[in-house]
Amino acid sequence: MTDDVSPPGLRERKRLATRRAIQVAVLRLVRQLGYDAVTVDMISRDADVSARTFFNYFPSKEDAVVGDPPILPEGDELRPFLEGSGRGRILHDVVDLIEIATEANITDRELVRWRREVLREHPELFARRTASMQQFEAQLGDAIRQRLERDDPELAADPERLASDAQLTTLVVMAALRHGWAEWVEQKNENPGDDVGTTLRGHLDSSFERMRRLVSRDAPDIG
Repeated sequence: MTDDVSPPGLRERKRLATRRAIQVAVLRLVRQLGYDAVTVDMISRDADVSARTFFNYFPSKEDAVVGDPPILPEGDELRPFLEGSGRGRILHDVVDLIEIATEANITDRELVRWRREVLREHPELFARRTASMQQFEAQLGDAIRQRLERDDPELAADPERLASDAQLTTLVVMAALRHGWAEWVEQKNENPGDDVGTTLRGHLDSSFERMRRLVSRDAPDIG
């Protein structure tokens, strides 16, 4: 995230803390008691909030378990990517975009691990989480299409090729995102004293850089 972004104010920090407390409570209770045994009242008591407060944050127990997908920025936050005014190369700029999209809700590694454990035990909840990620992927793909259209007038004149290139770029980006996210969750390749190497952004940068090196190599001779 860029240095000129102000940290959240007190009200926002309290909101985020309450949202986290509810998610910690529901995931802990589901892991201990099973999904069907846990009620909203139990979650609220464990999180030290009222049931009314719970519903101010999540429509249902299921929503609290599944959690929020990445949120693609809009307006002024999205404009630098669409206009190519970030670092100037799409795979560099998309990392900045993904950092904004993930920083609000999936950078808490403890919650991510607990949620992953619960979702593995409940395929129907995992399917809902997957659907929300597919929606994010579609939104990201549309932003990438707009960026490619802006960067390459010749490509913009060929809608079929533009759509194909946007799809390919999106699939590559999502693969690198999943790789970096998995490395971050498991803290692979962690270097003691290296704060960058322990952050989600650090692992995203590493995965995208490794991907760039791999695709830039000459293909080996076969046979």
